[in-house]
Amino acid sequence: MNITTLAVPGIRGLTPYQPGKPIGELEREFALERIVKLASNENPLGASPKALEVVRRILGASHLYPDGNGFELKAALAQKLGVEPAQIVLGNGSNDVLDLVARVFLAPGRNAVYSEHAFAVYPIATQTAGATGKPAPAHDGSRGPRFGHDLQAMLERVDPDTRVVFIANPNNPTGTLLGRCELHSFLAALPEHVIAVVDEAYFEYANSPDHPNALDWLEEFPGLIVTRTFSKAYGLAGLRVGYAVSGREVADLLNRARQPFNVNALGLAAATAALEDTGFLEATVQANDAGLRRLEAGFRKRCLDFIPSAGNFLSFDLGRPAAPVFDALLREGVIVRPVGNYGLPNHLRVTVGTTEEIDIFFAALDRVLGS
Repeated sequence: MNITTLAVPGIRGLTPYQPGKPIGELEREFALERIVKLASNENPLGASPKALEVVRRILGASHLYPDGNGFELKAALAQKLGVEPAQIVLGNGSNDVLDLVARVFLAPGRNAVYSEHAFAVYPIATQTAGATGKPAPAHDGSRGPRFGHDLQAMLERVDPDTRVVFIANPNNPTGTLLGRCELHSFLAALPEHVIAVVDEAYFEYANSPDHPNALDWLEEFPGLIVTRTFSKAYGLAGLRVGYAVSGREVADLLNRARQPFNVNALGLAAATAALEDTGFLEATVQANDAGLRRLEAGFRKRCLDFIPSAGNFLSFDLGRPAAPVFDALLREGVIVRPVGNYGLPNHLRVTVGTTEEIDIFFAALDRVLGS
């Protein structure tokens, strides 16, 4: 008997999410001593010192279950964001919240709409729920930024069976950004039976004057859910803390499906402390702005096209299949991210690292391309 046939159809057709290659695996594979990882959009400054301090302090209580409702973190978020604690749903990273949305609002016979080149978790969450994914082609550069969300094309794919629309702003892996007016107009045009998820995982990095804060529209659009994370700018990727903000009714539905104790005690405490460390966040954003400029200058010097990014990464075009270059960089001890699974087979994505890490990356890239 083929055990695979016992799985539900949505799972059988899935390709598992592929995370960035771990440092330990590369060390074992090539016996390298110095490795630079620029694959997973992690914070090169590490985590907030205040967050690390509180984690060390509570480690001794690791035998106790965490606060299942995350009272302190919700209270801190509510105060910072200007919402009510009852509007917040905590997750094991924002991926957990995205999966919650799919489990609550999607099912066989329903569908979700998302953009080409958008975050890989959207189709995974959709198919896991037994629903159908409807990707819309991204901009080709004629009517909007190339590789960016084409909101008109997305709207045209919404039908009576659509229950969720996923929008990443800024988008991963392209780094493209939707402006305030175009995103608001899109949300206003959606039918009432559609839940709109605006994924703002890279919100803190986007500094364009036209960058919208989707939280401003929660009262206007009852079906709006905004998701964010502590994994990026706050540097807590290893502790897995994310959250969603929505109307109270939507949050109540999501919390009904949320697993008990889905955020661990260390993550809850660290995230609460990180919110107070505004100095660390400001330093992170400043370092990222400088790192982006350094990467852009390096790619221009090498005549390599890249997608302008509002996140903490850049995707660059090699003009040929990128997989061999990715493999060669691994042998140089540099881990970047192939994005062929996003429909970008000629691109690689590189995270903004420290000045030293960026210099090591370009030196390795020069050796690979020169050979």
